[in-house]
Amino acid sequence: MTDTNRKVIITCAVTGSAHVPSMSEYLPFNPADIEAQAIEAAQAGAAILHLHARDPDDGRPTPSPEVFRQFVPAIAAQTDAVINISTGGSTRMTLEERLAYARIAKPEMCSLNMGSMNFSLHPIAARMPSWRFDWEKAYVEGMEDMIFRNTFRDIKNILTEFRDYGTRFEFECYDVGHLYNLAYFVDIGLVKPPFFIQSVVGILGGIGADPENLNVMRATADRLFGRDRYQFSVLGAGRHQMSLVTMGAIMGGNVRVGLEDSVYLSKGVKAKTNAEQVRKIRRILDELSFEIATPADARDMLGLKGRDNVSL
Repeated sequence: MTDTNRKVIITCAVTGSAHVPSMSEYLPFNPADIEAQAIEAAQAGAAILHLHARDPDDGRPTPSPEVFRQFVPAIAAQTDAVINISTGGSTRMTLEERLAYARIAKPEMCSLNMGSMNFSLHPIAARMPSWRFDWEKAYVEGMEDMIFRNTFRDIKNILTEFRDYGTRFEFECYDVGHLYNLAYFVDIGLVKPPFFIQSVVGILGGIGADPENLNVMRATADRLFGRDRYQFSVLGAGRHQMSLVTMGAIMGGNVRVGLEDSVYLSKGVKAKTNAEQVRKIRRILDELSFEIATPADARDMLGLKGRDNVSL
């Protein structure tokens, strides 16, 4: 039975690195727009803000700490939301580049992909009528021959280093095997509860966006970890966003939305801001009688160290 008395964490992934500006004129990529959209999303109800950086001139993903510094401290100064810095970056970045700003910021939370994988949006290239910037077409088409790397050693080194910072993780699990990878790190003592498992469905290269697959991910996590030791969350890619995250909430989980995951608000209608998606899922959750978690609630549920202990 669904517990409607529990609190649901809304995460908002503001810009990401997979979508390119030509996919939506509303995708934020300069620091001022990322800042404004992140703050509005937090005001709309997002307790966690998942952040990437992009080149201010043409929107390409960048690992530059200097660019992160142009918007992350301002977001932190104007909202109490949990700041979650990506360690995924993009498939074009080295591991050292992907970790550069997180090492400086030592945030409350980072994202962490739980394995190496094919990760691609390349079929979208054939449907694009035009490109806004000259780097985009090669970037999207090139995903067909790219691998996102996170080996066991990579993950071990990240967990070991960031344990010293007191940073906890949004464990991004794109398939069932990633849950078993997480279980391995639990077994060797590098990960301790409460875990925050982000079940990512609908990315080409990962588990498909079938509702049955959410049951598989949830049941597998329950079996590996025990339901009382972790927080489950759902990320539905593209057109699957709202239906699958709603299903995830009904299954006892939390939700993630944002223009990183889908540039649409509904069929054929682009989201003009991240906050539009946050407000939509909040309305759905309200109608289902769920209580929305505040940033303080999220910190308590996930065992976070608190804003005072970061270097944003």
